[in-house]
Amino acid sequence: MAPDPRGHSAIPGATPYDTGGDTAPEALLSAAGRYRRLGRLDEAERTLERAVEITRDSEPSQDAHLRALDALAELLRFRGRYRRSDEILRSALSLAEETPGAGSLAVARICNSLGVLHKYTGRFEESESFYSRALAILEADLGDEHPFTATLYHNLGGLNHARGTHAQGEPFARRSVEIRRRTHGPADPELAADKAALAAIVHALGDLDEAERLLVEALAVFETRLDQDDYEVASCLNNLASIHYSRGGFEAAEAGFRKVLAIKEGCLGPAHPELAVALNNLAMTLWKRGRPEAAVPVFERAIVLLNTEVDRDQPVRLACLRNLQTCRSSM
Repeated sequence: MAPDPRGHSAIPGATPYDTGGDTAPEALLSAAGRYRRLGRLDEAERTLERAVEITRDSEPSQDAHLRALDALAELLRFRGRYRRSDEILRSALSLAEETPGAGSLAVARICNSLGVLHKYTGRFEESESFYSRALAILEADLGDEHPFTATLYHNLGGLNHARGTHAQGEPFARRSVEIRRRTHGPADPELAADKAALAAIVHALGDLDEAERLLVEALAVFETRLDQDDYEVASCLNNLASIHYSRGGFEAAEAGFRKVLAIKEGCLGPAHPELAVALNNLAMTLWKRGRPEAAVPVFERAIVLLNTEVDRDQPVRLACLRNLQTCRSSM
């Protein structure tokens, strides 16, 4: 079973790049955001590429250029094009280290984005290195009670969950919840995301009751503030289905994982590598319900989706391969 903690791919709220002006780059970035929210991802990508192009050689637009690169890389990660996203972020990091400098908030933002990307690709040591660098900058510049800093605590908790070091991740995840509970309202989606990430960790540590409570609270916020088919809703439903699975409620778990898969396919398309988690969980549930012949093609689909964009030792891919082999043997 693979719970689905979400990483904050960008430092939320006002960023060090905000200019407040209605300049051409700002208008393009704003338009790209609207296209993305509407699911018009091709238009969003073209708009961000245009923003990168028009800010590339204009020194006064350095901040806007870095933000355009970061936004384009995040969109490509969301679309499952991990390798291209990595190339863009590393280029942006080199630029930011030159101007405005290695200890700047711009560098922290890009390092955070690289940390998120490499959590997804399974390069956990690189992810931790980027997160730690970003956190050091934020703690020095903004303190350890700032919402931006809470984002890094959230992401370090999620990274430890992904690598299986749950006890190490729990303090980070609880810290992000505490900070955002003080700085945001109880119905804020950022706090809900923090609760959902903490729930995945406490589930792995064996406290199903607290995990369920946190997920129910988070889901209530997401369903009120977001669309019913939003990715955050799918992540919460995935983790609630995982709790059903852990308690032996396999029928409810299967229904939950099928709904998760449908939402994620709607958000991401049928060929996205991030579908692999939902596919693995659905296949495990089918197998547990005595239907290994139905589980095998689901495992196989998950592996195919991961083969082109992640390294061969990426943990979800290895888990799917092991599960497929054992499932076939059971037949």
